[in-house]
Amino acid sequence: MAHKVKGWLEKMIIDPLNMTAKQNYKLLIGSVVPRPIAWVSTMSTDGIANLAPFSFFTVVSRNPPMLAFSVGEGVEEREGTVKDTLQNIRENKEFVVNIVTAPLANEMAKSGEHIAREIDEFEYAGLTAAESIEISVPRVLEAPINMECKLHDIIQLGDDHLIIGKLVKFHIKDELYQNGRINLEKLAPIGRLAGNYAPVETIFSLPIEDLDSILKTPVDKSENP
Repeated sequence: MAHKVKGWLEKMIIDPLNMTAKQNYKLLIGSVVPRPIAWVSTMSTDGIANLAPFSFFTVVSRNPPMLAFSVGEGVEEREGTVKDTLQNIRENKEFVVNIVTAPLANEMAKSGEHIAREIDEFEYAGLTAAESIEISVPRVLEAPINMECKLHDIIQLGDDHLIIGKLVKFHIKDELYQNGRINLEKLAPIGRLAGNYAPVETIFSLPIEDLDSILKTPVDKSENP
């Protein structure tokens, strides 16, 4: 249930305990934006490559470097099972996080479709599987950044599973690597919104006096009268 708090700062108050999981999910993915996308490649014990995007994704440790992403429940057609990504990582304890850029958006979306486990999703999405160095899982050759990971832990959180991996190798396209940093303008990353996506187009440093002038939408200052 929701109700409004009256006053100069009027907001809807919602108790997640009174909401369904689907209702809470819609509010979460529309509020926590933009989210980076982990394009995760894994390998089954039968040697079939799997590739899938996950937007519940972030860095969780800098030393040693670790990445984490969350995997939800399997699709309704496979009720009682887990997603191929989770099953493969449980079995092989390895994965690669490939970074999605704007030119690869359609291929990323295609790899996110629900297809049979026995189908190689690199081939299905028209992508090239490149060998990794320290792990057996292939990486997406077309992706400008690949991060080889070995499993650190899998933590079940409610209906989801948080997968934490230790990063063991970077693969970075030469033109992106500049003095130990990534050139973000050349990278052209995209972020996940609610059900849509958005490119990172305007990059700026803070503080800046005239922020409104570089943003497409004027800054809402209603909360700072």
